[in-house]
Amino acid sequence: MTITLNHTIVPAHDRKASAEFFAQIFGLKVEPGVGHFAAVRVNDTLTLDFAEREEFESHHYAFHVSDSEFDAIFARVKEAGLSYSSDPMHRNLGQINHRQGGRGFYFFDPNGHNLELLTRT
Repeated sequence: MTITLNHTIVPAHDRKASAEFFAQIFGLKVEPGVGHFAAVRVNDTLTLDFAEREEFESHHYAFHVSDSEFDAIFARVKEAGLSYSSDPMHRNLGQINHRQGGRGFYFFDPNGHNLELLTRT
């Protein structure tokens, strides 16, 4: 049996706005009516289920993407005027990294979650 992650809860101040932000940046869609969650299907096996919380700690979510997906998402991040950095502590603003011969960067969502994109693992 292969173990796969089916879903994870993403705490958010506004679940719908957060799901819409994520879906727009990543080129995905918010799924219709999933109870008290606003869900975004990331792939065939994984959804991010945004749930409203008043208080929560910042989480880190890393996404391995193809080069073409990287280009499209990176363009939407820049179009949205979001700050990005080559490092997780956001010390190298406006730069991407080239680890393992690939490309990667970090940016914050509206809830302060640290999102990472990488083309090589």
